[in-house]
Amino acid sequence: MDMRLRWASFRPKSIRALGGDFAFHLLVGIVAFSAFILVWVLVAQMVYGAYPSMKALGFRFLTDTSWDAGKGLFTVIPLVVGTLTTSGIALLLGVPISVGIAIYLSELSPAWIREPLSFVIELLAAVPSVIYGLWGIYFLAPVLSHNVDPILVSLLGWTNLFQGTAGGFSKLTAGVILAIMIIPTVASISKEAMMAVPNSQREAALSLGATRYQTTRIGVLTYARSGIFGAAILGLGRAVGETMAVAMTIGNSPKISWNLLDPGTTMASMIANNWGEDIGDPFKLSVLLEIAVVLFVVALLINVFARLVIGKAMKPVQSGGAGL
Repeated sequence: MDMRLRWASFRPKSIRALGGDFAFHLLVGIVAFSAFILVWVLVAQMVYGAYPSMKALGFRFLTDTSWDAGKGLFTVIPLVVGTLTTSGIALLLGVPISVGIAIYLSELSPAWIREPLSFVIELLAAVPSVIYGLWGIYFLAPVLSHNVDPILVSLLGWTNLFQGTAGGFSKLTAGVILAIMIIPTVASISKEAMMAVPNSQREAALSLGATRYQTTRIGVLTYARSGIFGAAILGLGRAVGETMAVAMTIGNSPKISWNLLDPGTTMASMIANNWGEDIGDPFKLSVLLEIAVVLFVVALLINVFARLVIGKAMKPVQSGGAGL
């Protein structure tokens, strides 16, 4: 009798219910795998379009350092250097500011200002990148070239990172623009990670006589570090793939230079600037598609690295090691 009751509890009430359950599983399975299929269709199409460039240029495209379209010299190295340089500047400037904003909103701000300020910060993420680019052209570039860059040259010129005459349109300007653009993303996700920290972490620190600073540093930031790191990686992904704002402020010179006041270019901005001109030339179009393939690989490696680091950072939290 007991076995029959158990079977009745698991048995579908009707064939119609069984069919609906199967249809639901099939539908959500198709939706889930469609994203996977879409990504690989996109990659396959890019690789197919880039094949003439891969065949003609070979590994020189990944190893040479000189770009001269007039002479048929194409290489991705200057573009990768420009991409990583501007993204690195964005992280160095944007992440500390974002974490500071997140700490204030989650730990220190009064309730009446938290929501309005959070809304304003998140609103920055909705501003189109071309607006940031125009602002960079007409405001940020002149301010940096006349007020900030000369000071950097006089104080840090010996480092070879800040030399020569500042023109305003440079890797530094593009990096500052990117830093502003990633702040909403990094700040919002970091704030949510800190607000998800159990109050027991804060109470334990305060009960041991910790100050508010020590409570935040030990009890909150330690516990939320994986979320903060994930936010920084998302900001890095935004910076690596950003196009218009960078293309409008970086100067667009495909030359390798460690001087941050020199113009440069990125993979995304090179594609955007040359797509209209090169669309009539099949080989140059293939070169741009190969750049797109490299950009995809770089973004993929960044995300894989982030997954690995976040996974390691989560282990102490999952085992309770982040507590006091």
